[in-house]
Amino acid sequence: MTIERKQDGSKLTMVLGGRLDTTTAPELEAEVKKLDGVTDLVFDMTSLEYVSSAGLRVLLAAQKTMNKQGSMVVRGANDDLKDIFEVTGFSDILTIE
Repeated sequence: MTIERKQDGSKLTMVLGGRLDTTTAPELEAEVKKLDGVTDLVFDMTSLEYVSSAGLRVLLAAQKTMNKQGSMVVRGANDDLKDIFEVTGFSDILTIE
């Protein structure tokens, strides 16, 4: 998985690519722990192919953090990812554009 951070003041966009699974989730989890001062978080999933339950757990942790300090949006998810979010109920938890 690749993670590209694009910071603009208090807005942070994380561009994710590849697969967010058990092997790569800890890498994203480490990035999510560095959200001090971020009030607007965007996950750009245009190049992300897959999300496992481990990846969903990290997204949920990010959402909980951002509920306290701002907003979080998921953008560019393909139909397969949207299906995963729908089946797991994450489409009710996350803001998906």
